[in-house]
Amino acid sequence: MLLPGPVATLRLAEMGADVLKIEPPGAGDAARAMMQSSADEVATRPGAFYRLVNHGKRETRIDLKSQSGRNVLLALAREADVLVESFRPGVMTRLGVGYETLSQINPKLVYCAISGYGADSPFADRAGHDLNYIGYSGVLDQLAARDGTPVLPNFQIADLLGGALSAVTQILAALWQVARGGAGRFIDISMAHAAYAYNVVAKVALANDDAAALQPGGGLLNGGVPCYNLYRTQDGRWLAVGALELKFWQAFCKALGREEWAERHWSLGQAIGGTDAAGLIRELAAVIAAEPLQTWIDLLEPIDCCVTPVLTAGEASRHPLFNPDVLQEALAENTAEQANHPVAQDAAAQGAPRVNPQMGAFSSGKPFSYGPWN
Repeated sequence: MLLPGPVATLRLAEMGADVLKIEPPGAGDAARAMMQSSADEVATRPGAFYRLVNHGKRETRIDLKSQSGRNVLLALAREADVLVESFRPGVMTRLGVGYETLSQINPKLVYCAISGYGADSPFADRAGHDLNYIGYSGVLDQLAARDGTPVLPNFQIADLLGGALSAVTQILAALWQVARGGAGRFIDISMAHAAYAYNVVAKVALANDDAAALQPGGGLLNGGVPCYNLYRTQDGRWLAVGALELKFWQAFCKALGREEWAERHWSLGQAIGGTDAAGLIRELAAVIAAEPLQTWIDLLEPIDCCVTPVLTAGEASRHPLFNPDVLQEALAENTAEQANHPVAQDAAAQGAPRVNPQMGAFSSGKPFSYGPWN
């Protein structure tokens, strides 16, 4: 009830759905006070977490343990297209408002139940959170440091990918069926099972009987090649090198002035996780560590080589890629620079077409300046 259901219905609301969030009586959803700042607490308003995942929804309070409350839910379900709930399996049935009951009064109803382990699994009654689901599914083992220590992610993979995204996908498919004259359906979302299903690269390693590829630094995408790796910069920041395809790696090597590295690539026979790969990773790490992050941004961001900075959450929020206001400022500044450039002025005098202002900041080859390291 913290992330999967709220985020799934948030995405539906963003698509135009009218979402009514039902909370228990009294204090309402416990998420209102979760991660609540002192300012929100003083203002007696829900915290940013609650506001973020419930934006654009209507809200009401219903006591499902009372007959009057259940009658309200039955009336709502009779007219609803979709019901999403995140109780443990069986709770809604025990309350008298499970799928069998609701589908009788509304055969077109799409009923989506999101739980940790699914309605019919051996662990159906067990409690859990994101960390437990990715632990069981083999995903957490793949999020590991070089020494094999699992990394505690601050991105809830099973909740958001396994729970919310899977729910939205299946809900839309079910609504499509209903729109074509079909009946509603019960959708059973297991976050653990979905996370397991999405662990694709690890499944490839298992299918190939390649145990080394499952270990940190042993596979194509987990540190076994220099062209797809993370490198620390002089100022303690990180550069993400994603030059997985040969053409990107060659462009990257050329930009570094290390053309002799261009043929040392997995697609040309370099052994993944092998001696040459490990040696080149060390060589490249030394080069990257010699300069601060901004130097690499200035050099590599204008080049089509799949090399990018590792931004903090705060920096990402201020980046023009995600912040329309910053983007417009950058575009306006770039357009003004183009208009004042002597070549641009001469071209304008001769009636040449103007550069598309929406493309100017991206087509000029000038990297954006962002972040506190400027």
